[in-house]
Amino acid sequence: MIDLDNTDITGIHTPDPLRYAFKRKGGAHSGGGAVPIPASDTQMRLNQALSFSTPSAGARCLYVHVPFCRVRCTYCNFFQYASSKKMIDEYFEALVIELERKAAQPWTQAAPFHAVYIGGGTPTDLSAEQLEQLGKLIHQYFPLTPDCELTLEGRINRFGADKFESALEGGFNRFSFGIQSFDTKVRRAAKRLDDGDAAMRRIQDLVAYNSAPIVIDLLFGLPHQTLDVWQRDLDGYRESGAHGVDLYQLIDMQGLPMQQMVEVGKLPAPADTPTKATMYEMGVNYMAQHHQRRLSCNHWAKDNRERSIYNSLAKTTAEVLPLGAGAGGNVGGLQMMQMRDMAQYIDSVKAGQYPVAMLMQGTGNKALTNGIRAAFDRGVLAREALNRNAGWDCYSAAMPLFEKWQTNGLVKVSQDYLSLTLAGEFWNVKLAQNLINTVSELDKQRQAA
Repeated sequence: MIDLDNTDITGIHTPDPLRYAFKRKGGAHSGGGAVPIPASDTQMRLNQALSFSTPSAGARCLYVHVPFCRVRCTYCNFFQYASSKKMIDEYFEALVIELERKAAQPWTQAAPFHAVYIGGGTPTDLSAEQLEQLGKLIHQYFPLTPDCELTLEGRINRFGADKFESALEGGFNRFSFGIQSFDTKVRRAAKRLDDGDAAMRRIQDLVAYNSAPIVIDLLFGLPHQTLDVWQRDLDGYRESGAHGVDLYQLIDMQGLPMQQMVEVGKLPAPADTPTKATMYEMGVNYMAQHHQRRLSCNHWAKDNRERSIYNSLAKTTAEVLPLGAGAGGNVGGLQMMQMRDMAQYIDSVKAGQYPVAMLMQGTGNKALTNGIRAAFDRGVLAREALNRNAGWDCYSAAMPLFEKWQTNGLVKVSQDYLSLTLAGEFWNVKLAQNLINTVSELDKQRQAA
């Protein structure tokens, strides 16, 4: 029993599902439910989880958060602290303490990590010495797979040869830079540092080292970013020589500086959903035209050096051990968000506690939820995998929804596979979340019957 009249679940029947199947996109990621754990039990529950020494069967990743930026981009919801040497040094000292403590736990040592991601914020605001030290500490204290991917995220601004070479010396083997656009007007409106030409030259310089994959993010839907500008941004990816690219859309500016600037007339409105759908279509067609290897609905690689292991695992199926103020992760069925307040984080670490502000117990079938997320991220859902994760034939039970999606131009369905169309790829997070919710409800109905 599926509510096939609810167009927020099924989408609407339209000649143009890419642009109009749903009113708007929701969040950037899909997921399952969780129940808050009382703050009084946080330390005990984390101790129990990290004391578990039997290795899990799935992949695991490490995420390290560096919550500093010199400038807050107008579209960004992750800004925490303005960069200052004194604050960064104090933070780094506490981060090393947390790193060493968590690395020593039985859970951490029970199995190797497949990918490490240093995110932010702007991790490249760390000094050259700190970048090298952080990489070496991770290699020293954490069990890593032989082909472990260690990604350093950041800006090209002030990321000179000294920092790049120190990061390489520390063992980082992948670098991701938020270019967003190569157009200077678009970049300035978004409060990105450096003109577009400078961003292009710096990426080309880093690629010329031939020492590690260089990956860039491009963001579509920004103010001043017309279709012509977006086409030049796509051309800029190939001109830069980068080994891979993520094409992300501007989703929601609610409460962000961009919204305030648009409301007072300092910026033109960003692109609406149909225009962003057109930009996505341009990007997909461009990558196919130039034979870029597709890794997900939003990520492409120029060659085999770019693997995007962290993104393919952490956003879908892996357990993620978080480090740093504002980092999020999941271990042993527990979902957690660490303290964002810098003083609270440092005090908690120095007191020998886990600096967690919110701990939740995941609900439902984690394997099923993660499997759906991973499948829709890739663009194809297999009956066998879905049913194996669910423990029953939910593929057949969900067939009325699949057929409705097919009628609405979002998927192509067969006996064994559900494949996303271009429209489905654009709306993949929405579809994944709708299927997660639908299968959960169908399972309740099945058990009740």
